[in-house]
Amino acid sequence: MTSSTAAPVRSNALPMLGLIALSISVFLSITSEMMPTGLLPEMSADLGVSESQVGLLVTIFAFTVVLTSTGMIRVTMRLPRHTLMVAILLTLALCNVLTALLPSYEAIVFARILGGVAHGMFWSMTPAYASRLVAPHLIGRAITIALTGGTFAMILGVPLGTALGHAVGWRTAFGAVAIALALGAVAVYFFLPKVAQDPITPKRERSQNGGVKEPGSALPVALICIMVALTMTGYYAFFTYITPFFTGWVGVPPELVSVALLGFGAFGAISLFFTGGIFSRLPLPGLTIGLVGCATAVSLIAMTAGSPILAAAAMAVWGFCFGLIPPLAQTLMLRAAAPEHRDTAGAFYTTAFNIGIGGGALIGGILLSAYGLGALPILSAVLTGAGLVLFLFARGRVSAAVERHSPSVESEKISA
Repeated sequence: MTSSTAAPVRSNALPMLGLIALSISVFLSITSEMMPTGLLPEMSADLGVSESQVGLLVTIFAFTVVLTSTGMIRVTMRLPRHTLMVAILLTLALCNVLTALLPSYEAIVFARILGGVAHGMFWSMTPAYASRLVAPHLIGRAITIALTGGTFAMILGVPLGTALGHAVGWRTAFGAVAIALALGAVAVYFFLPKVAQDPITPKRERSQNGGVKEPGSALPVALICIMVALTMTGYYAFFTYITPFFTGWVGVPPELVSVALLGFGAFGAISLFFTGGIFSRLPLPGLTIGLVGCATAVSLIAMTAGSPILAAAAMAVWGFCFGLIPPLAQTLMLRAAAPEHRDTAGAFYTTAFNIGIGGGALIGGILLSAYGLGALPILSAVLTGAGLVLFLFARGRVSAAVERHSPSVESEKISA
């Protein structure tokens, strides 16, 4: 009998312990990436650089993902997925240890590049890994559970990291994340079932079939990735600089910023009940609601100068609606991709997402310097609106691809 890595696990039940371990690791990975956004003043003062330069640590991390994720997935295609996943998490832990200990900004840039390489591989592998654990009709739920940690990280990771950094110092906060990532690697090692490495057979099959590709297999994935790049660019152009926006534009005292961000995260957490419930069966309308709500909310936030109450209400809507977008977009993208291409599709999605993170942080920093804080939510609304228009254009193609590549008892509801 072959080893457990020789054939994929296809369970008719969700392996909850493994998926939870994977989800927690996703949470920690994203939190590690975005930690500088909530600690701009502290890191800036300690390292002797501007807040914009600290914001560039997010850009450097993200652009490293963009440049390396697809290539690294190809290079590691023959390596056992389970072993590689554990090694990646330990590398992310090392990145945070170095960030906590290295004395200079330039040295921390090196640590962030190392983390970006590992993070890109991790996010490229994770959704496809989850999809291989279960039978086809459970793929959507497995991916949603695995990616829930990413949604929590984007809505709660930064507020929690900010609060921890304010309480014990930013270096200690990075050290704590490093320890948590190491524990996450241990949990993945023991609880996450093993699956097969990336399949090599599709290339031979295409050769035997004369190189004929299934029509329409790439366009829906590409359209979703472009939509994600636009939306995330808008989000991170604003959210990367949310701390100075709160203090300088809205008028929130610095000591209450982490409280405001936790409120934003709380409403985002509420949205997870909807992504795991009704919208897991109706992802297209759910994603539409998320995009419309985000564009509306950030437009309102642009009008909140000196009005913390109005800002809080708009932030609550933004948190809820943004919480819908990442899990529903990635679930749709992976269900629209042919099964043998899900790792590659995941790499392209990760690239698009990090173009948004890095591009958003960079563009936001430029606008902040040139036009001030008020320009940031306006840019966010415009780019989110562009993503919405593209998604509405792509709905039919995405729905058809999901029905073709991920048939299930829920497929008839996907286009509702």
